[in-house]
Amino acid sequence: MPQDATPAGSTTQTDYSAFEGTRPVSERQRIDVDALSAWLAQHIEYFAGPLTLEQFAGGQSNPTFKLITPARSYVMRAKPGPSAKLLPSAHAIEREYRVMDALRHTDVPVAKMLALCEDESVIGRAFYVMEFVQGRVLWDQSLPGMTPAQRGAIYDEMNRVIAALHSVDVGAVGLAGYGKPGNYFARQIGRWSKQYQASETEPIDAMNRLIEWLPQHMPTETDERNERASVVHGDYRLDNLIFHPHEPRVLAVLDWELSTLGDPLADFAYHCMAWHVDPAQFRGIAGLDWAALGIPDEAQYVQRYCERTGFTIRGDWNFYLAYNMFRIAAILQGIMKRVVDGTAASEQALDAGRRARPMAELAWRYAESALIEHRRCRSVSL
Repeated sequence: MPQDATPAGSTTQTDYSAFEGTRPVSERQRIDVDALSAWLAQHIEYFAGPLTLEQFAGGQSNPTFKLITPARSYVMRAKPGPSAKLLPSAHAIEREYRVMDALRHTDVPVAKMLALCEDESVIGRAFYVMEFVQGRVLWDQSLPGMTPAQRGAIYDEMNRVIAALHSVDVGAVGLAGYGKPGNYFARQIGRWSKQYQASETEPIDAMNRLIEWLPQHMPTETDERNERASVVHGDYRLDNLIFHPHEPRVLAVLDWELSTLGDPLADFAYHCMAWHVDPAQFRGIAGLDWAALGIPDEAQYVQRYCERTGFTIRGDWNFYLAYNMFRIAAILQGIMKRVVDGTAASEQALDAGRRARPMAELAWRYAESALIEHRRCRSVSL
């Protein structure tokens, strides 16, 4: 999984994350505090300074800040600094604000949105402000220090929340136009192919193979998932959730930058990649003793999701995994490009960017598995 989560609006216990907490605002993300404070006083009820800023330690894409006042704290998500070279369609904080605001009164837990500023003259970039949610961000998916029952409860809650997201009536919450029309996979594969090519710093053969292979092997099945569009998060994983300080209950889903309308199974398959990626390289649980840990295996987890949503999974699961790993590799390559350009928002950016190649190569292995399965099915039918 790409290390691109931002623990916005959260606090964590010291044994959960090496990336937790805040640090002084970096020089390239410096903000005019007086100008920001004046704007907030006009647009947020009961806001009163003096205002101080700290920057959350995580996050590769949109820098995230803790806004501290004597009465309360807030969280601000902003586009990168004014000198940053932004890729097309990236850093869409306006979309983040819109989708979280729309989901506020659904079963999907999100932070309360307080104000959106699209006028870049205020602090040199667009930004939004949301409530500060007190809770835990759990970065290690093996959940060290927990009992098997506690781990099982955390995983079941993750499953419940993504099922709730994919069950939202998009028309009822005002998100019917949140995604573009047309084939979801065609749009996404095209988008990430362009993003990768725009941010390539060195050739990755596996990415070039995937760019050619994926459009030719998109699922053709139609089922109940395609009868209506679902809100898809695009980056749903453990460390993009804020949990209650003591209960296995999600208080807020974070980082909606990649959200759109699309195929919920694609979104769910991204989440299930954890069972397929090595924890030594990415944030995953592949190779661990799931039963001993109290973590469901992938088949059990998928079954529970289907029970909650009523969906039936059809098609080759390997395609969905290859597609999502391709997306991640493109995202990681974008991070590497920001490292090269000197605009990366996180201190962990270089480490994340270097993982683009191994993720792409893993994606191609799943693509090859899909090819083998396709040939086997053809030989059986003949």
